[in-house]
Amino acid sequence: NPRTFYGINILVQPFGLTIFLLSQSLKRTVSMNVILPVDKFLFKGNCQPVKEYKTLYLLHGLLGNYTDWVTRTRIQEWAEAKNLVVVMPSGDNSFYVDQEVKNNDFGIFIGTELIEVTRKMFHLSNRRDDTFIAGLSMGGFGALRNGLKYYQNFGYIAALSSALNIFELPVHDESRCVMGEDSCFGDIDEAYLSDKNPKVCLENLIQAKKEDNTIVFPKIYMACGCDDELIGVNRKFKGYLENAGFDLVYKEDVGSHNWDFWNKYIQDVLEWLPLDPYEEGINSGNVK
Repeated sequence: NPRTFYGINILVQPFGLTIFLLSQSLKRTVSMNVILPVDKFLFKGNCQPVKEYKTLYLLHGLLGNYTDWVTRTRIQEWAEAKNLVVVMPSGDNSFYVDQEVKNNDFGIFIGTELIEVTRKMFHLSNRRDDTFIAGLSMGGFGALRNGLKYYQNFGYIAALSSALNIFELPVHDESRCVMGEDSCFGDIDEAYLSDKNPKVCLENLIQAKKEDNTIVFPKIYMACGCDDELIGVNRKFKGYLENAGFDLVYKEDVGSHNWDFWNKYIQDVLEWLPLDPYEEGINSGNVK
């Protein structure tokens, strides 16, 4: 049955918790799934010790919602085995940026509010190096944009098949805006020069580090299928990061813009992140 916690409605489901959060940034109720690897029963005969959990904020793509990752991949199994909390919010078709329409501050929601609320609700680490953001397609765009803009909050960024075509292709290129994505950005020429553009967030971070050498760049992972139409713009952004001296892992592989590719590479992302060794607890699929 649903229960209230910190004024938030929580529903316990087989694939974790479904949370309905009244967001201050968006002035609406936002749905999200949360994977909590708590009370894992181990073969050695006891539960895992209580700890502050590392957290991955995992973003869906265009036309998706908060259920995508848990229904289309094995993220729950892999996250629980590595003691990782995964927070998967619905982002509409927002590209996870603040919009001109009032009460649509999706960037603020992802970059600050969601972190603050989930840390109050759950036993999460408040360390930057234990806080990660990732996503696919539109969510890859959102992970790069918000991970770079809110670099104080995220130590690691992972972007799969990122929809960087919005700003990396010419304005009149037919493949740049195929489903009306421009509605998220207002005047596209103005948005190109603003921090709605991940490249501008990157340039702002580079400049900030020049002025304050104590700033540490987040580590970044990017992957894209060789048959994906977005491969070109991902390669361009890879070049920006390499020129700036980021700690970058970049991978290309056979595949296109689909869940076969993302299911494979989200597992690779979990191997790249600084997580606990794999230790699957006792469950219906793991009985010895």
